[in-house]
Amino acid sequence: MNADRAAFLGFVLLFAAANAYLLATGRLAANWEGLGIMAAAGFSLALYSFLYQDNPMFRFAEHVFVGVAAAYVFGQYWYQVLYGELFVRFAGLGGDAATGSSGWWVLVPTALGLLMLTRLSGRAAWLSRISFAFFVGLGAGFTVPRYVSSFLLAQLESCLQPITWDWNGLNLLLILVGVLAVLVYFFFSLEHRGVVGGVSRVGVYFLMLSFGASFGYTVMARLSLLIGRITFLLRDWLHVM
Repeated sequence: MNADRAAFLGFVLLFAAANAYLLATGRLAANWEGLGIMAAAGFSLALYSFLYQDNPMFRFAEHVFVGVAAAYVFGQYWYQVLYGELFVRFAGLGGDAATGSSGWWVLVPTALGLLMLTRLSGRAAWLSRISFAFFVGLGAGFTVPRYVSSFLLAQLESCLQPITWDWNGLNLLLILVGVLAVLVYFFFSLEHRGVVGGVSRVGVYFLMLSFGASFGYTVMARLSLLIGRITFLLRDWLHVM
């Protein structure tokens, strides 16, 4: 028996012994809720085992999570889109039958969705380009105005406000200097020497601050998930908190 199999067997035995002790002492109830807590704890520890190395426990937990997520997404699409929109509204199931021609519009997205399935065939695969082009264009049409309003116009609004002799004015001044310096940095038509080079270096500092703040925010978000999972293991499973 190699070290990996010994570690796997030891983890299984230790996990089973811990659950048996928790059940015997009454910290975990012998019902479906207790079974769910034990399963959640086991999958959490199996995923954490990747910190040691890639192993069968991690791969099993990963496949289970992916499968459950895929089944959940399929259920959501079935009840809310396929059944909820197509069958109920158009076919008249569930007592919400569409009257007149009000339900015929459902055939348009249904046809586009069926055209996507032609991607699985050989000769008719080109028909899926119609649906993909429609959805990409529709998504871009909805996304571009939001990005322009959230980033471009909001940035211009901060740069055009009057600068005052207080902390708010200092913030506006920093935003104005940062925006101008970053724009000069990305202005490649001029050689970055002299004054232009100095301003572009200031733009690099602002970019590094922005990337660092974004990275720090991402790390803190991941740490919050880690803290929540460890809290679950110590409080809901082991009952030591």
